[in-house]
Amino acid sequence: MRVLLVEDDLQLLAATARGLRNSGFAVDVVGCGEDALDKAAVTEYDVVVLDRDLPGMHGDDVCRSIATGPARILMLTAFDSLDDRVAGLGLGADDYLVKPFHLRELVARIHALARRPEQSAAPILEVGDCRLDPHQRVVHRAGRMIGLTPKEFGVLEMLMKHSPAPVSAELLLEKVWDEHADPFTNAVRVTMVTLRRKLGDPPIVETIKSVGYRVAEG
Repeated sequence: MRVLLVEDDLQLLAATARGLRNSGFAVDVVGCGEDALDKAAVTEYDVVVLDRDLPGMHGDDVCRSIATGPARILMLTAFDSLDDRVAGLGLGADDYLVKPFHLRELVARIHALARRPEQSAAPILEVGDCRLDPHQRVVHRAGRMIGLTPKEFGVLEMLMKHSPAPVSAELLLEKVWDEHADPFTNAVRVTMVTLRRKLGDPPIVETIKSVGYRVAEG
């Protein structure tokens, strides 16, 4: 899942980005509203975590500008009055979280926001004997729990969401890694090696030459 984090407090920005990445998100970070608009114009984010009290271009103006796009907006603020919450939601934000916040709550809210457009879809992904729960972040194959790293989990989730269609390495880099990922890196290939090993036999992750990868029933 691709997330844009907009926060001018550099210490909070770094700590939150690190926590979100450790939770399996691909995170881009910016420290001002102008940069947030530039990022949102060229990248399709699933969720934008937006500090309301930005210097320069205020977070309210950023929210108004991107609220018509596909990304869900979670607004952060130091103010907890009812009027502030109502005003933030009235600008087009989908959720509102007061600082200081716990990372676990932020992660849960991002997952909840990302689910909203697809509520009609089954929350559990299943292909053959492989079962992935994106909310509990657990994977089972033939009843056996599979321990995956955040990147391995993100790759498998993308493949299972698109199954039986193949997914390109470029799309995996965009959705599972972040903007700093080298397009010529072998990170996807290396992750596929470890993912296949952990999932065991018979293999369910296939390489489609010159196209990408797909998950098919083993």
